[in-house]
Amino acid sequence: MPAALHGTVALVTGASSGIGEATALSLASEGASVALAARRRDRLEALAKRIEEAGGRALVLEADVTEEAQAGEIVRRTVGELGRLDTLVNNAGVMLLGPIEGAPTEEWRRMVQLNLLGLFYCTHAALPHLLEAASDGPRNVADVVNVSSVAGRVARLGTGVYNATKWGVVAFSESLRQEVTERHVRVTIVEPGAVLTELATHLRPEILELQAQTFKHVEMLRAEDIADAVAYAVTRPRRVALNEILVRPTEQVR
Repeated sequence: MPAALHGTVALVTGASSGIGEATALSLASEGASVALAARRRDRLEALAKRIEEAGGRALVLEADVTEEAQAGEIVRRTVGELGRLDTLVNNAGVMLLGPIEGAPTEEWRRMVQLNLLGLFYCTHAALPHLLEAASDGPRNVADVVNVSSVAGRVARLGTGVYNATKWGVVAFSESLRQEVTERHVRVTIVEPGAVLTELATHLRPEILELQAQTFKHVEMLRAEDIADAVAYAVTRPRRVALNEILVRPTEQVR
């Protein structure tokens, strides 16, 4: 029996580590050819080698998706070199927490540019190809998966701008869903709670220490747990759309 995604192509942003890396491996194991997009080429090349050694097909795309032209180019190359585009996973993101008062506003710009604009640019460029794949592909359905966060549901002290970007992802995703769902492009929001990845390493030292204290008694999720959720969503039958998946560590209260 062929793998669920045999004959399809997926593009994963932020694929050089963490959730993106795990998701690329998971989709490849389901039979998809996978385009790997991120800024760290060496990490992408190592990941592509792992996929190819397991019998899969991977395309390395070094890019900064906050630049609209580069976002468009990774979509163009994916379709040009792998032949089509069935699944877009918008995973690239950054989490820079801290009080609003006295915040370094450059952190705000970085989050808006990557968490929102990068996701918007990739989706805009990919949408014509996803609609085409849904109309005549091997599965007659296509998927956009936007990785948001529990922060897209619950606003907390010290996370205001990060919350704003992730709430924006949720709003954008729901509007897009209403626009394309009747044409069999499914839109899924995956909202991780606390995950053990590199994401927290971008925090200022004092904020990182606060985060460590908050979650010191919590067994954190692994990137593979979120990749499982993504793979589950995109391998459902054409009639099934999972529009929102919230995944928290069992011990995480909020």
